[in-house]
Amino acid sequence: MQMNALAPVMRILKREYEKKRMPVVELIQARTNDPFQILVATILSARTLDQTTAAACQKLFGVVHNLADLRRVPRLRLERLIYPVGFYRTKAKLLKRLPDVVATRFGGVIPDTVEELIRLPGVGRKTANLMVAVAFNKPAICVDVHVHRISNRWGLVRTRTPLETEMALRRRLPVKYWQVFNSYLVSFGQSVCRPVRPHCGACPLVAYCAWGAAHK
Repeated sequence: MQMNALAPVMRILKREYEKKRMPVVELIQARTNDPFQILVATILSARTLDQTTAAACQKLFGVVHNLADLRRVPRLRLERLIYPVGFYRTKAKLLKRLPDVVATRFGGVIPDTVEELIRLPGVGRKTANLMVAVAFNKPAICVDVHVHRISNRWGLVRTRTPLETEMALRRRLPVKYWQVFNSYLVSFGQSVCRPVRPHCGACPLVAYCAWGAAHK
């Protein structure tokens, strides 16, 4: 993909995204604008379908509203509240550590930079970038498997790992697209540009994608 094609591609992706249901993390941001709830939802969403994460968040946030509540709730009850998200036992352990780490390292305030967020339990670069973009409305590029796969299929980057993709996109992608890039490509990757048997024949971006043109 040539860089001069990026603007029309992003317009098409925006149109396709708006037809679909909002991802759970962004839905929580729209409803609450609460960094704590967005952080917890992001941790729970790893390797978990959006509808499962949404159901777990509804149960959890009926009981747990802040870091102090999270500290008080017993781990076994926390497991029951977040079940059946993927790796719920591990995630419950990570969440139980969160209040103390935020208190000791950041004075009880959830940090707003990638470098600080990755020091929290259960937070990697993908989660940290998503937090910066969604919870704090700052430029950040969140790269998951969809963003990595689609960016390489387009030829926008030529990278081997999500970290390499993030660094390459930081160099190539205009900042105005950073915050929405993950949301658009995740939605598109789940519905059209799938990892196996992508729907190239029905793809509205096939004219911009050499891989798609060769496989439709």
